[in-house]
Amino acid sequence: MHSAVLLIEFGSIILGLGLLGRFAGRYRLSPIPLYLLAGLAFGEGGLLPLGASEEFVAIGAEIGVILLLLMLGLEYTASDLVTNLKSHYPAGLVDCALNAVPGAVAALLLGWGPVAAVVLAGVTWISSSGVIAKVLGDLGRVGNRETPVILSVLVLEDLAMAVYLPIVTALVAGAGLMTGSITLAVALAAAGLVLFVALRYGRLISRFVSSDDPEKLLLVVLGLTILVAGVAQQLQVSAAVGAFLVGIALSGEVAEGAHTLLSPLRDLFAAVFFVFFGLHTDPASIPPVLLPALALALLTAVTKIATGYWAARRAGISVKGRWRAGGALVARGEFSIVIAGLAVSAGIEPSLGPLATAYVLILVVLGPLTARFTEPLGMRLFGRRDRPDHPGGGAPDGASRATTGAEATVGD
Repeated sequence: MHSAVLLIEFGSIILGLGLLGRFAGRYRLSPIPLYLLAGLAFGEGGLLPLGASEEFVAIGAEIGVILLLLMLGLEYTASDLVTNLKSHYPAGLVDCALNAVPGAVAALLLGWGPVAAVVLAGVTWISSSGVIAKVLGDLGRVGNRETPVILSVLVLEDLAMAVYLPIVTALVAGAGLMTGSITLAVALAAAGLVLFVALRYGRLISRFVSSDDPEKLLLVVLGLTILVAGVAQQLQVSAAVGAFLVGIALSGEVAEGAHTLLSPLRDLFAAVFFVFFGLHTDPASIPPVLLPALALALLTAVTKIATGYWAARRAGISVKGRWRAGGALVARGEFSIVIAGLAVSAGIEPSLGPLATAYVLILVVLGPLTARFTEPLGMRLFGRRDRPDHPGGGAPDGASRATTGAEATVGD
């Protein structure tokens, strides 16, 4: 009887997510806010609380986080990460300073303490690469000159997560100074070792994993990822970081094949993860934090626009392109929820989960709007004062053209 209820509940969740995804796709919206709202509706205090399937959903959510980070790692090779770090690290530092600090300060002002401050800093810092990539495609800006600048900021955020997540994991676990330092040292050593091995022996690893049979490739990559994630978690590093490092270690045709095979699984379990986060958030706890979340969302929307504007200006992009770069970076999503989820699971500050949920809901809706309207609004308000610092360095205003890898670094 219990298994029948579990199947009915879980099947209803998956069916509901599918219908919500179709609805969002029809109107070119991100489905993330709808998934979060569905979790709120089916969680404790929601319209129709679920009971039998919560543990099953929790396991699915954990696999969702692992697959999100694995796919992120598959996007880049170790050499890509090293090259981006060397070329664009100033933009990454500005991004961190302008967008992580407001979250940390807000947590301290709310009296949540230093651990919650580190967590909320990460929530406000990391943009949603998934939402941003979709918006750029929808707006036909993939070939624009500011797009490589946007991607470089996202890559640096991804790289920073490999260091940030172990720190957060140690802090929320209540580790002392010595234990936390050891955990961080292990994580950094593991990340450095994986990058070194991937640079030197990436082809051998990919050859070992490679298979002409899609079924065998899927099983080997998925099994290896979950195994490494489990070992990483056993070492108190973070399962997500372990998955991210496996993705970086794979390259070439193996990475492309794994990306294709795992994408549907990633989408399924990532949706389950958003529902799980919503399940653990009582809707009644959101109204008390709605104003702080709104204020933080508006403040960090402005700081993200400033970050993109500064990074594009440094790359010699035209004034309109600078505004477009800033507006495109505003959306927060999956990784803000991943970071907040670590704190919620550890029982850190009860109000953090509701605030993160409201914050992401606001910015995942606001992000596509800022991507579309920041440029005309910025030109109307500041157009007369803005002048290109690199005459001839940017594409003609409003132009969109194909960008090669070489052109992507022009002006850097």
